[in-house]
Amino acid sequence: MSHASAEPSAWVERFAPLIPAGRVLDLACGAGRHARLLAAMGHDVVAVDRDAAALATLAGERIETRLIDLEQSGAEQQALWPLVASMYSGVVVANYLHRALMSALLASVKSGGILIYETFAHGNGQFGKPSNPDFLLARGELLDVGLRAPAWHVIAFEDGYVETPKPAMIQRVCARREGAATIPICVAL
Repeated sequence: MSHASAEPSAWVERFAPLIPAGRVLDLACGAGRHARLLAAMGHDVVAVDRDAAALATLAGERIETRLIDLEQSGAEQQALWPLVASMYSGVVVANYLHRALMSALLASVKSGGILIYETFAHGNGQFGKPSNPDFLLARGELLDVGLRAPAWHVIAFEDGYVETPKPAMIQRVCARREGAATIPICVAL
């Protein structure tokens, strides 16, 4: 689950087809592996990261980039802030955790929209970085940020060890914000 990986996460690939047509946010996108996948699927993509060099790799592609340090505050950041309530048909986050953003992130998903979130969990230190508990999810934490509320339907959730793309402890969720007419039982692998 290297942030520098050029290949999209299998979790994101599996659930991205559930995202309704529209504007999609790839938060802390790095070099844009998921932004590219989502754009290829026909979505209007907003890719946000604090690394200008990583965002530059998306130049010339049909992807809107925003250079934002998501952990900074201030008027300049607020002018560029990508998390506007009910703005996105889908939000994708991989290998990033800043707990202060969680409520804004959930609010930014439109009714019927999809949240796909995957990051490292408690115990990952035995496999390498990140190992700082500030950057690792506690057991079930992704569900506890608000996804147990009636406004959300959790389609899939995993919390534990993965072997690929590298050994790690991860937590990941795919959830639909209420309002969709139907919710598929399964997604083709």
